[in-house]
Amino acid sequence: MKAKILFFIIFFSFGIFAANSKRPTVTNSNFINGVTIDSVENITAVVKSLKSLSIKPTTRIVFDEDEEAFTYKAAVKKIHEVSFIMGEILDSFYVKNISTEDYVARTTQYLSTLDNDVDIWEIGNEINGEWLGDTPTVVAKMNSAYKVVKNKGKAAALTLYYNEGCWENKSNEMFRWAEKNISSEMKQSLDYVFISYYEDDCNDRQPDWEQVFQKLGKMFPSSKIGFGEIGTKHAERKKSYINRYYNMKISHPRFVGGYFWWYFSQDMVPSTKPLLKTLDEAMLSRKKSMK
Repeated sequence: MKAKILFFIIFFSFGIFAANSKRPTVTNSNFINGVTIDSVENITAVVKSLKSLSIKPTTRIVFDEDEEAFTYKAAVKKIHEVSFIMGEILDSFYVKNISTEDYVARTTQYLSTLDNDVDIWEIGNEINGEWLGDTPTVVAKMNSAYKVVKNKGKAAALTLYYNEGCWENKSNEMFRWAEKNISSEMKQSLDYVFISYYEDDCNDRQPDWEQVFQKLGKMFPSSKIGFGEIGTKHAERKKSYINRYYNMKISHPRFVGGYFWWYFSQDMVPSTKPLLKTLDEAMLSRKKSMK
């Protein structure tokens, strides 16, 4: 009898632990409503703005190049209470300043420290950008970070830089670069493949996104696809950009949105800023149209 009681207590306790240990993940059925923050200094206000959104967002945190992972631990935990999280290992602008060995060490450190609160790991940001350095070294960093993330069984995202008609070196054109430099394994196994795009940087071009994502989905046949970074510096354009992108209709079955508005910290914190309402309404409009 005592053995049965003991077994029941252990089984019941394990069930509670298992239930409590489950954390929400961004899955294939979830449409991602992403925003980007590049600073956690004003964390209370950031969290309030995120919490004010009617739909739970996914916050892409740009980890500063000079910061150790532990400096983000408290802020990341607070953000994860109100949002999913995608962790950007290193912004593309700083990739050229760090060796492959240090890129791997950084990836390992951030995963070890923050993994309980990060749902997706962005292993490479704007990876085909001409400013990241020589291609073989960039590829080595990307491949190494991918292995670190996947060896821990975590979700890996790769962000490409869309540059049709505005590249300086033809070999860095997004599809050309990806076809040549991303391994077959990664093409088959990346969890997410995103596109970063700024109209400001590409002659205000508005591509045929339906065609672009159909082509992207073909190249990455198992990955969820979407936008990994958008925005504009022009104040008068911000509202129209938010509405255009967050309400964009793409027919590809693995299109999950994303967007990750780059200027969230500047445009929508504190929560009284008008663009936060614009974003919230755009998210709700998109959700309504999907029903």
